[in-house]
Amino acid sequence: QVQLVETGGGLVQAGGSLRLSCVASGSIIGINVMAWYRQPPGKQRELVATITADGTTKYADPAQGRFTISRDNAKNTVYLQMNSLKPEDTAVYYCNADIRGLGYLLGQGTQVTVSS
Repeated sequence: QVQLVETGGGLVQAGGSLRLSCVASGSIIGINVMAWYRQPPGKQRELVATITADGTTKYADPAQGRFTISRDNAKNTVYLQMNSLKPEDTAVYYCNADIRGLGYLLGQGTQVTVSS
């Protein structure tokens, strides 16, 4: 059974940093695009950033310049480095991955809370 597990969330003051990790485990032959989404309280889930297998990245406007997505293909892991955090970054952050032969999977989420 393939699953995605996120870690690294927590409580941080505004201006601080957090690094999220997401590991894909199970019978995996390869992973195409990996991404981070987030769902702020009372709002819909939104895309934060994506990264292809060859490392091409894209960012949503709120993440541009503050967040960095990266991945380690050998470890089936994607990261999200978040700097200069703001209270409006408070959300549950989800990892998403296009697993070859299986399709898209979503992790269980990790809570990020930024205090003012």
